[in-house]
Amino acid sequence: MAIKLKSPWEIERMREAGALLTEVVEEVRRKAKPAFLGLYGFPATLCTSVNEVVVHGIPSEEPLKEGDILSVDVGLIYGGFAADMARTFPVGRVSPEAERLIQDTEAAFWEGMRYLRPGYRIGDVAHAVQTFLESRGYGVVREFVGHGVGREIHEDPQLPNFGKPGTGPKIRPGMTLALEPMVTLRPASVVILEDGWTASAGKGNLAAHYENTVLVTEEGPELLTGVSLVRAR
Repeated sequence: MAIKLKSPWEIERMREAGALLTEVVEEVRRKAKPAFLGLYGFPATLCTSVNEVVVHGIPSEEPLKEGDILSVDVGLIYGGFAADMARTFPVGRVSPEAERLIQDTEAAFWEGMRYLRPGYRIGDVAHAVQTFLESRGYGVVREFVGHGVGREIHEDPQLPNFGKPGTGPKIRPGMTLALEPMVTLRPASVVILEDGWTASAGKGNLAAHYENTVLVTEEGPELLTGVSLVRAR
C-alpha cells in the first residue's frame, strides 16, 4: 500500500474541499428536514436498498461489496414543501446485466417523462414506462408506484409504472409528480421482510430505482430534482 503524503498546495486544496463539503452539509441541516424520518413510522432519514431490495431498505452497518448495486431514495422538506428523488449506483465493477438494469431503469424514466405534458393522461406515462421495460424482459414493480408531491411527500395522484394509454387523470400544468420506475431484473412479486419495511424481489434477483420530482408546465415537464447525462435511447 502506497501512502501519499500531501504537499502544502494539495493540503490547501483539501482544506477548501473540506470547507465546501461542510458548508453544503450545514446548509442542508439548517434549511431542510428529512422527509422520510418517521414517515409512517420509517426509522431512518433515507432508504438504502441493496441488490434484490426494491425500496424501503433500512441503512445498516453491513458493508457493501464489489458487484453490489445500491438504490438510494431520499426526500426533504424545505419551506413547507417536499422533494423526492432516487438513484441506483453500482458498487465498483458490476455484472453487465446489472449495469444494463441501472441504465434501462433511468431510460424508462425519460420515456415516461415525454408524456408528462398537457394533452396526455397518467395512463400514457405509465404505459410508456411499462412497454419500454417489458420489451427488454424486465419486471415492472406493481406493489409500489409514483405519486404527487407537494406540501406532503405523498399526494394524489398515484403514478404507476404500468397502465393503459388514455386512462387516468389528465396531465395538467401545475401538477408536481414523482415519476419513479422501480424495476426487477426478472419479473417477480415483491415481499416485505420481517422488519416491516424492506421490500425484496427475492434472492438472486436485482432491483433498480430511478426517481425525480417533475413539474408539469404548459410547455412540458420541468425537472425539480437532479440532472443526468443519460437520456432515453
